[in-house]
Amino acid sequence: MSEWQAIILAIVEGLTEFLPVSSTGHMIIASALMGINELPITKIFAVNIQFGAILSVVVLYWKRFINSFAFYQKLLLAFIPAAVIGFLLNDVIDAMLGSVLITAVMLVAGGVVLLFVDKWFAHAQENNITYKNALVIGFFQCIAMIPGVSRSAASIIGGLTQGVNRKAAAEFSFFLAVPTMLAAAGYKLVKDLLKLEISDIVTLDLVKIRNSFDVITGDDLRLLLIGNVVAFIVAMIAIRFFINFLTKYGFKMFGYYRIALGIALLALLAMGVDLRV
Repeated sequence: MSEWQAIILAIVEGLTEFLPVSSTGHMIIASALMGINELPITKIFAVNIQFGAILSVVVLYWKRFINSFAFYQKLLLAFIPAAVIGFLLNDVIDAMLGSVLITAVMLVAGGVVLLFVDKWFAHAQENNITYKNALVIGFFQCIAMIPGVSRSAASIIGGLTQGVNRKAAAEFSFFLAVPTMLAAAGYKLVKDLLKLEISDIVTLDLVKIRNSFDVITGDDLRLLLIGNVVAFIVAMIAIRFFINFLTKYGFKMFGYYRIALGIALLALLAMGVDLRV
């Protein structure tokens, strides 16, 4: 992977991670078009540049993160379903992530849902997220373990079903991304890049931990640094754009976009293009 390819993937990640359009689908297309979808570093890179995107949320909403203990209680409550289900179904989820067909189908299906979300939840006007709301949003987020669903879309719709308005639901989705993506990216970093098992860390197997850092090359670190910086900057811009756009226009345009992208993926698959990542 070259530096410019790393920058392009980081831009795609930053633009799509917090929008209801599925960053997975976009990363698959981008890596396939650049011919790097089969490189071992690509999957690791795609997961770990999420650290930059996570940091953008913390920087933009830093006041909320020092607001109150209740804020963290709600985030923890919303995070628990994904943590438990993700741990129990890790192998199943990994298998689904390898299916571009599932991603494409869910892009289209999710796009159809977004066409009607504004109408279905026009009554949602609540600003406050209660503990019950947080838990329900957490369960909705688990649907995004199916590739192509979009974590952002699932969690925002979860908030809307609880009567929370679009802006508040979107912002809570951003906040919930911090523990969720941090856990997922951290786990992938340990497992795929450092070649460690969680048991090695829990038991403090210092030999394995020390040796694991020998598998990281200077090029790996340089590309990850570049990717995280670019993803951080682009994600900050994307978040601001999304909140303003969502408040004014709703979800319909994102729905049309998802449907078009899903159909494009299905067409590429039908033509025999290798989109594995």
